[in-house]
Parts: sequence; structure tokens; C-alpha cells
Amino acid sequence: MAEPRPPRSPSTPLEPAAPQAPAAAGRPLLRRPVLAAPRPAARPVGRPPPVVRPPPAERIARVPAKPAPVAVAASAPREGTRLNKRLAELGVCSRREADDWIAHGWVYVNGAVAEMGMRVSPQDKITVERAAQRQQDKQVTILLHKPMGYVSGQAEDGHEPAAALINPRSQWREDQSGLRFSPPQLRGLAPAGRLDIDSVGLLVLTQDGRVARQLIGEDSSVDKEYLVRVVYEGADALRSGERAQPLQEIDERDPVRTNVQAVFPQALLERLRHGLSLDGQPLKPAKVDWQNPEQLRFVLVEGKKRQIRRMCEQVGLKVVGLKRIRIGRITLGALPVGQWRFLSANEHF
Repeated sequence: MAEPRPPRSPSTPLEPAAPQAPAAAGRPLLRRPVLAAPRPAARPVGRPPPVVRPPPAERIARVPAKPAPVAVAASAPREGTRLNKRLAELGVCSRREADDWIAHGWVYVNGAVAEMGMRVSPQDKITVERAAQRQQDKQVTILLHKPMGYVSGQAEDGHEPAAALINPRSQWREDQSGLRFSPPQLRGLAPAGRLDIDSVGLLVLTQDGRVARQLIGEDSSVDKEYLVRVVYEGADALRSGERAQPLQEIDERDPVRTNVQAVFPQALLERLRHGLSLDGQPLKPAKVDWQNPEQLRFVLVEGKKRQIRRMCEQVGLKVVGLKRIRIGRITLGALPVGQWRFLSANEHF
């Protein structure tokens, strides 16, 4: 008689049975139920899966170590000379003009358009477009007979600059340059050298950087000639020369007002020529001679602030009049006070 089969649970899945050898005759084949692995719990919707972190020791081992600091040597200064300085050294233009030309794209180095601030070596080939030269040809240089009461540069202390005198009405009638005044000639017009407010004579104002460099550049060798009226205050009045006084009127307290040449020691005249210092620097040799008994003639190749006054103070002289009559090969001549003329194309300092 056959054994009864166990009841099948509807909730218990069955695993397919592996093929087996046929049962012995007369006995039925029984299948053993196999439980499946439980399903993982459903993850709530919207939450990220949990992150399994390694233990602290393992995490530390995986963090890469910071690289050791590397010593970086300071970069060496770029070799060569700045392009604007090089153009000025060649006498082509001033540094300011060179910067303007470079900004316009008129300067080339080895065939390529130059850049602002670049440096060049003596082997580099520098070329300038004709547009820059045409612009330079339009620049003017003006010679003015500056009167007292005007400052050389910017207005200061209520005093007008000498450039205020440059207008068509004050141009000298005997100007031989063939040029006539136009307002653009005032643009960029600057003094090449200075005359104090209480000094008179030849003052140069120019738009041309080449002229400015020639007259007031560091390597300028152009001499300037002055006529200087003095009184002698005596050996007791020797001063340091560090603080020069403005021009003063001759008065009764001046010991020697006439024939100063007769009483002024020759040794002090030699000191004026060579041997004095200003601002802790020795002065270059100067030519100093008597023009008349009350007036000296100075020829200088440098132009420190109030230099002649400070030189005279160191030897007991008081300057009561100062007039510049020549700069290089250009003389004041008959140019009237307060009038001006152009520097002609055939004139050179």
C-alpha cells in the first residue's frame, strides 16, 4: 500500500529537483522541499545606499601624504635694456616718446611689433615706422625771454607758468624760422631746464624729447652761460650754501655794493671755479670770471636747484640779479623780454 504525500504549502517555493536514478520498482519518487534565500529588505525610496567606511586605521593609510615643500630660487632679472631707454640712448626720441610710439605699434624689434616694457640687447635690430618720424617732425622748440615773476614749470604759489606767455601776440616779429603759432604746439610743451621765479633770460620749452634729453639728460654736456650781479657781504657772511635765499635788493647794509671785484679775494674766486659741494656732492668745474666790477660771468655744465645762488653764498656773495644769456650754441640775443621765437631747423644746441 503506497505512503501518503505530504501536503504542499502554497507559500513555500520549491527548488527544482536534480535528476535522480529511477526509484526501485513499487516505490514512488519523493521531492525534498528546499527553502530559497530570503529577499533583502526593500530600501526606502529616495535614500542613498549606505556607505560602508573602512576602519580609521585603514582610512589613514589611504590618505596620500602631502608633498614636502620645494625651495624655489628667485628668478634672475631679465637681461638687456628696456626698449624705451635704448631708443633714448640712441638719440631717436625721449623715453616718453618711445612709450607713445610703442603703444601706437610704430616700433619693431627683429621684424616683430614691439611690446611695452620689453627688453632688447645690442644685437637686436630696432626699426621705427615713418609715421613716428613724421609726428616728430611736427614738434616744435620755443625760445622765450622769461621775465621775473613767472615759474618755469607748473603754476605754483599763485604764479603763472612761463608757457602762459606763448601766444600769437607775443611771437617775436623778427622770428626767422618761417613757422607760425598754432594751438597744437602747446600740447606737451615743457621746459628743458629751469629758471627761478626771480631770474630772467633764455628759457627753452620743447615738445621734442631729443632736445630735452640733450639739454637736461643725465649725460648732457651742453653748457649754460649766466650774468650774475653780486654784492660782497664779507668773510663773516660765509654760509653753508644748503639753503639759498631768493634775489634781494641792494641796500645800505651791504658792505660792498660797488667795485666788488676790487675787494673780493682771489682765493674765493678759485673756489667758485672748483672746490665747492652741494647736497654732499662735489660740483663739476665751472668757468667764473668778472664781467665788470659788480657782475660775474658763470658758465656751468650742470644745473642743480638754485646752484649759482648757493655757490655764491658759500663764499660770502649775495646774488641780486641773474640772467641766462646762452644755452649751448643758442644765445638770447636781441629777443625782447616776454617774447619768444621758434628754434629754426638749421639751429642746434
